[in-house]
Amino acid sequence: MGLFDNIAGAVLGKLGGEQGSMVQIAMDLFHDNGGLSGILEKFKENGMAAEVASWVGKGGNLPLSAAQVASVLGDGEIAQMAAKFNISPEALSSKIAEYLPMVVDKLTPDGVVKEGSGNLLPTLLGLLK
Repeated sequence: MGLFDNIAGAVLGKLGGEQGSMVQIAMDLFHDNGGLSGILEKFKENGMAAEVASWVGKGGNLPLSAAQVASVLGDGEIAQMAAKFNISPEALSSKIAEYLPMVVDKLTPDGVVKEGSGNLLPTLLGLLK
């Protein structure tokens, strides 16, 4: 475990509850799928290029449904993450659908995905304020 992981773990431990769990879920989701670029590419490959473009772009964000999240990430990955945080797969898909467009939007304020634009922890903590 690296220094960043230790710091992130300490911050998440202080948050506790649902907020801490949601931040950890987002961190795991991005980590397991190749960061911001990887997660966006996965959604594009599954027919959601317009949605991804709206989240990255400067205009409004197109919505994302729980069913779309489950379709892109797969039932197995969703079930595994849900079990880790003791929530139902449906609830997890719903939360990812709710927050992913906002997180991507905040990570790409200039309307483009830049190298190293995955400064996820401060962005997530800002959304929880």
